[in-house]
Amino acid sequence: MRFARLSVEAIAAVVNAGASAVEVAQAALDAIAQYDLVQPQVWTLRLPAEAVLAQARAVDARVAAGETLPLAGVPFAVKDNIDVGAYPTTAACPAFAYTPARSATVVERLVAAGALLIGKTNLDQFATGLVGARSPYGAPRCVFNQAFVSGGSSSGSAVAVAAGLVAFALGTDTAGSGRVPAAFNHLVGLKPSKGRWSTRGLVPACRSLDCISVFAADLAGAARVDTVLAVFDPEDDYSRRAPETPSTLAMEGLRFAIPLPEQRIFFGDGESEALYGAAVARLKAAGGVPVEVDIGPLLDAAKLLYSGPWVAERTAAIEPLLRASPSAIEPTVRAIIQGGLAVTGVEAFRGLYALEGHRRAAEAIWDVADVLFLPTTPTICTVKALKAEPLALNANLGLYTNFVNLLDLSALAVPAGFRADGTGFGVTLVGPAFADRALLDLAARYLETFPMADTPPLDLTPHKPGVKLAVVGAHLAGMPLHWQLTSREARLVSATTTAPAYKLYAIANSTPPKPALVHVGEGGASIAVEVYELGVEAFGAFTAEVPAPLAIGTVTLEDGTSVKGFVAEPRALNGATDITELGGWRAYIASLAG
Repeated sequence: MRFARLSVEAIAAVVNAGASAVEVAQAALDAIAQYDLVQPQVWTLRLPAEAVLAQARAVDARVAAGETLPLAGVPFAVKDNIDVGAYPTTAACPAFAYTPARSATVVERLVAAGALLIGKTNLDQFATGLVGARSPYGAPRCVFNQAFVSGGSSSGSAVAVAAGLVAFALGTDTAGSGRVPAAFNHLVGLKPSKGRWSTRGLVPACRSLDCISVFAADLAGAARVDTVLAVFDPEDDYSRRAPETPSTLAMEGLRFAIPLPEQRIFFGDGESEALYGAAVARLKAAGGVPVEVDIGPLLDAAKLLYSGPWVAERTAAIEPLLRASPSAIEPTVRAIIQGGLAVTGVEAFRGLYALEGHRRAAEAIWDVADVLFLPTTPTICTVKALKAEPLALNANLGLYTNFVNLLDLSALAVPAGFRADGTGFGVTLVGPAFADRALLDLAARYLETFPMADTPPLDLTPHKPGVKLAVVGAHLAGMPLHWQLTSREARLVSATTTAPAYKLYAIANSTPPKPALVHVGEGGASIAVEVYELGVEAFGAFTAEVPAPLAIGTVTLEDGTSVKGFVAEPRALNGATDITELGGWRAYIASLAG
């Protein structure tokens, strides 16, 4: 398999010149099918191939009619906390899923500009994390070395671009989620100023801080997406109009701020420290003037995001689910978000006052410097190490990113080399609000001086296929026995229904309550299920724990495929209640609460 990164500008140019958008779409679909053998966990949902090709035919027709489209035929993906009309938004939590009637403003604008929507990408659940490993859909990995995290929370979006599956992808950024994955996967990550792009149709993490962001293979691609999306949206309460006179930054004599020596923290990662030093030296050689500044106010502000009252804003976004079904939330994410329930109004106001103090202190940086020049992350970590220290290692990755949105700054992450293990290192240009275009121009001139080493080959180690298992009751996400799947690293493949050939019963006197799924053929109904993939050994261990009168058999899904799944012995129906008409176990549990 060979994968080449896609250029936004090159694709738009050839399609506008008469090349077929349908051919571009088919090539993307073919690449995705191949990469599914490596990292199927990139996606939470893909549009049917015919829906993608229909978009492409519509673009070809518009071009043939004389339109010039800024994103003609350019394949893109959307993080699955951003609405796409008529398709579920899950935020990587099946129990939270809803189907919006309308797409987010940014998606509407991109499609109107000729871009081809391919699907929705995986993420740290509720965009809470910088690692990409907090999702029931599995953990995307760094494209160059699958032993390492992809970065998050916009994990699937970054991998989709870095693997050449799409030309750009939307992420989101509250604490660094649009920048950290860019660094690890050798991408450009543009985190626009708050309010520059509409957030209507975004599941909030911290609504007052959230930004939709973009990953692209190069600066020109990110800049073109910004041109399409940087429009005031009256439907978004947080949308802002950009200043009429944009800021500019000149390379010659550029004053770029770097941390004081004792504040250059890399957690023992000497390679990252050396790569940052080399990046500073290159910017200086290009005409910049380094200025050491105290970034203490920035780091103090960052502490408010997770150790201060802003965690309550994350709680506010999903409070109904947290209170009604806390076990539906990934354990690490739940531990973070539950902390917000204890935050008082007094603490919230104290946090606001503290932030203003940090903001005033941080403003002093702009008296002596034109731009901040920071490592995007101080280090990286392996998936294995993360499992042992999920909170501490995640926190390390946000050292130089967490303060940006709190202090209303713009930021642009760009590649800055590779470690010996193949993982990417990046630097971030940070400016005041609405310095976005100036940062893009500056980064272009900086990268011209960057003798980038050859990009390492992608790690195409095949995904080891496991056993697919359909669960129908107490093992569903958020239900009492779901931990038996998560403890075995089961990956959610899909939330779907059975073929219309089953009946569902509530077993009598079962603790915890459990259903019986029975194949009846004609006269049956489609029953809601979740399909998980487990490793062969994990599946065997799981099966050994299934108690009578339940058993593991074969279940036929709505698309005609068959997977392993829960079935029931005849004795399970003694005294059982037929709940088929409710369509699934969640509806039955909800009916009991009602």
